[in-house]
This record gives sequence, structure tokens and C-alpha cells, in this order.
Amino acid sequence: MKKIINEPAAFVDEFVEGILLAHPDLLKAPTADRRILVRADAPVAGKVGIVTGGGSGHLPLFKGYVGRGLCDGVAIGNVFSSPSSAQVLEATKAVSGGAGVLYLYGNYGGDVFNFDLATDMAELEGIRTVTVLGRDDVASQPKERAADRRGVAGILFAYKAAGAAAERGDSLDQVAAVAEDIIDNTATMGIGLSPTILPTTAKPSFELGDGEMEVGIGIHGEPGFHRGELETADQIAESLTERLVADLGISSGDRVAVLVNGMGATPLEELYLLFRRVHQLLTEKGISIDKNYVGEYATSLEMAGASISLLALNDERLALLNTPAESPFFKEA
Repeated sequence: MKKIINEPAAFVDEFVEGILLAHPDLLKAPTADRRILVRADAPVAGKVGIVTGGGSGHLPLFKGYVGRGLCDGVAIGNVFSSPSSAQVLEATKAVSGGAGVLYLYGNYGGDVFNFDLATDMAELEGIRTVTVLGRDDVASQPKERAADRRGVAGILFAYKAAGAAAERGDSLDQVAAVAEDIIDNTATMGIGLSPTILPTTAKPSFELGDGEMEVGIGIHGEPGFHRGELETADQIAESLTERLVADLGISSGDRVAVLVNGMGATPLEELYLLFRRVHQLLTEKGISIDKNYVGEYATSLEMAGASISLLALNDERLALLNTPAESPFFKEA
């Protein structure tokens, strides 16, 4: 696999530098190593700060959702590796405006460990934190173990809603409750068609035979629950959508937001094929789509594949999604 890189070990530092050079009006790095990015006006006095973080290789996740109406800062790990607790603490201090800080990130062991350490360290600094974990991947655990699910693309909804709540002046506990409510009502499932290639090893993260696909794959190439023959776009959309609808327990008369997400190497045209069939299926069930996103929102370097996320909506959730937001990778007017 060919890559446009320099020294593999410098990959993360160099692309982060590129992001900062491209968007100096929106982002800044408060530490010399540039492993933390915060919104350009951070910290905002009297506002709840929101810190996310995780491994690199998933743009726009996690770095792409730092900005007005979204997260305030991000701690940046190496490719598919957690940021350190010290980095999380520095991000926390850089966005703390006196109203506390929400930690909002995906449910992965290394991230949980280091963010939990940062919680204790922040307390010593006099900064109160609350944690909400993204855990929307229905393929990773059954419904009765939903608290142990992985966090994948559906965390976008939580960033958007929690960011809007913080922007309007909600308290830390209120912002955390908004994020928790969104996570509890979001379900995601993805399929993989080809592996990702790690810059430091130049080796595929997994192998698939010609004409095969993996159903339920994670954003790091974690195995799904089924490997089989490649299906049509309609068949994929039908299989994933039916599982998500059942998991959320939604039916005729309900409303949803839909996210059709590309994993990094899937043409946008193919994502719209999936959305077309998702729209048809939900309409047939009497479920209305009040909000939709189609594009790359949580990738895995050059993995081919896609995921579908559904968020069950009510008036409050929809209002939060519709609130203006802006980052280098996301804009909601």
C-alpha cells in the first residue's frame, strides 16, 4: 500500500502541524508538542469545557470536532493509540473556564484508563470533571450490555448536542445529562471492505478475501460478528438499518437523525446509495428522518467501508442538533 508520508514516526506530529497551519483562526495548540488542540478562543469564561480524545487515524474524529458549539479541546494519541493522562490534563486546563469540564470520548480501555487518571489530576488542580462515554456500536455487545459497547461514529451526535448545551450556558451536570441522553438513544453498525494500513508497520490491520465483507467491524479493524460474500448497497443498508431500528425500539410515528459515514476510502456516491435505501426503509416503516448527515465523520485511515447511525429524536434533541456550530471539519449554520 502506497502512502503520502514522510518519516512514519513523524506522521501524527506533521499532520497536526498542517491542521494548525491551515486553520489558525479556529484552532490553537497550548503546548509545545502540539498534542493538544483547543478552539482559538479557549478558555471561555463561565462556560463548561468539553474535552475529547483518542488515537489518530480517524479524521475528522476526534480532532475535527473542536470548535464553537462542539468540543473545546482534544488530546491527541498516536495512530490507534490513547493520549496520555498528562495530555488529557493539559487539554483540561486549557479549556477550563471555571464551570467544569466534560470528558466525552469513545469507550476504549486505554482511553478510559488515561482519562480516569486525568480526572484525579484535574481534581488536584481544582477542576471538576464529569465523564460520558460514547458507546453506540451495537455489534460490539448485545443490548443488555450496552454500557460495554464501543464508541464509533454516532458520537458525532453527542458532540453536537453537548456542545450546543454548553454554548447556551448549561451547567456541567446538565451538559453531561444531554450527552448521556444522546448516547443512550444512538445506535451504529458498520461494514468493512478492506483493511487499514498503519503508517508505522505498513501492514494491513486485518485481511479479507476477494469479494468478502465484514459486518459489525470496529473503527480500528476489530472483527465484527459476520464475514461473508459482499452484498449490494441495498442489502447492506437493509441489514444494518433493521438491526438499528430493533435495537432502538423505534417504530411508526417516531423521528430519527441518520448518519451514513464513510470509513476513509469509500466514494461519496456509494454513501448516498446507502442513504437512499435507508430513507426508503424508514419511510416504509413510518419513521421520519428529521436530520441527516452523509460523508466522512469517523474514519479509519484508508479502510473501505461504511457505517450507519440512527439517533431517536425528540424536540429537544433536534433543537440541539440544529444549533449553529463550526470547526475546521464541520459547520452547521
